[in-house]
Amino acid sequence: MVRETHSGEGVSVELDGVGLEEMSPEPLLTRDYETRPSLVYERLRQRHGAVAPVDLLGVPAWLVLGYREALQVLQDDAGWPKGLENWRARTEGRVPADWPLGPSLEVNHVLIQGGPGYRTLRTAWDQALKPFQDPRNPQAKRLKAAVTAYADELITLMGQAGGTGLADLSAQFSRPLPLMVASHLLGFPGSQGDDALMDMWRVLDAGPDAGPALDRLLGALAELAESKLKTPGEDFPSYLLAAHPDLSLDELARELFMLLGMTSDHVGILVSNTVVEVLSGEDSVRASLSAGMVREAMNRVVMRKPPLVNFVPRFAAEDTKLGEYTIRAGDPVWVSSAAAHADPLFAAHVAPSTTVSTRAHLSWGAGPRQCPARELASTVAAVGVGRLFERFAHLDLALPVDQLPWRSSPFMRGLRSLPVRYELAPTAERPPTEAGDPGARDAGEGGPGTTAAVTPDVSARQRSSLWRYLTGLIRPGR
Repeated sequence: MVRETHSGEGVSVELDGVGLEEMSPEPLLTRDYETRPSLVYERLRQRHGAVAPVDLLGVPAWLVLGYREALQVLQDDAGWPKGLENWRARTEGRVPADWPLGPSLEVNHVLIQGGPGYRTLRTAWDQALKPFQDPRNPQAKRLKAAVTAYADELITLMGQAGGTGLADLSAQFSRPLPLMVASHLLGFPGSQGDDALMDMWRVLDAGPDAGPALDRLLGALAELAESKLKTPGEDFPSYLLAAHPDLSLDELARELFMLLGMTSDHVGILVSNTVVEVLSGEDSVRASLSAGMVREAMNRVVMRKPPLVNFVPRFAAEDTKLGEYTIRAGDPVWVSSAAAHADPLFAAHVAPSTTVSTRAHLSWGAGPRQCPARELASTVAAVGVGRLFERFAHLDLALPVDQLPWRSSPFMRGLRSLPVRYELAPTAERPPTEAGDPGARDAGEGGPGTTAAVTPDVSARQRSSLWRYLTGLIRPGR
């Protein structure tokens, strides 16, 4: 039965022998959640405390709202393992075959996988990413130069409308930039990866063509995996195969899909959210950015608007008390970083007026399964935001901040579009640097020859499907 006890802080609910499915949890993904998720989290917190039963498109689950409880789950991989094989309702056939979230969870990659094979796979991921995340490594230096070159390409393309104009920074910059960087990481030759990037975009948007796009994308990644097996290069697939030679082509394709999805949506949202915080007049964020502290600005943003709002599910290894409830073995538990950041018990200890904000946020997770690409993603986002505010003399939101269109999913929350009015800095109105130009700007830590090695092939790019799409978004100057 369910027992309710009343205290000065609201209702405390204790579960005594009642299963999750019998509790009639309220739907999470409602219109309110789409527009104001913070209100939904607060309503659940008032009613249930730190952990609440919710309905995810017809499937019941536990949502962790409390910061302390979130850490308890994230840091205890044995007590709260990943892996769909741990989901009792699924093994008993009680999860509908057509559940909308099923496809995204069935791709058994490193962020989903549990069981004895995970540690080997995670170690391989760490080894494969290290060349791109260690700033002393030549690959990391080349990557940073590539991000700069891609960002400048996109900004120059927007500027073809004139020195001043109207642009959608989401569609024209923050979404394509990480996809282009992912293509660099995956080692797609020339602009051949652009069709795959467009399909990744369709998959993320979950529109009517998402299914065929996913099939094409996985096919392209399988072909890429096969080519890297035959001819390794200095790229992520080759490094992952070297670290884990037992991976099948199908398994490697799934890992490449995960890298593509993780770097694209997460980084793109982080860039857009940071721009909004700066342009909407938040004094502390503006101060951080004007002082050259782009990463500090981003750190403040992920406290308020984390891109990844809910982590993929974990499952109770045994009956465990969490918050005011006892979670039964095999029940799915979704940790909400967005709700945990708003937990009054945590927020009360965060001093927003300090020069350097807290690093205790959960945007990259916590514990042994913290995001393996967090440094890579942070670098891409920081370079992208930095180039925007260096090359534009002026940026203004074209809509009031409270009218910007947001999109929420079970995992992510970001902008559907980010309309801005811009004015290019006078020195920024020039074509992109051609490969091999000895005057290539921003060779950076990689030395004079680095940018030449990674500057995009402009003529090939202009013939690609991605570039044709982006060219079609250019708006005339004002």
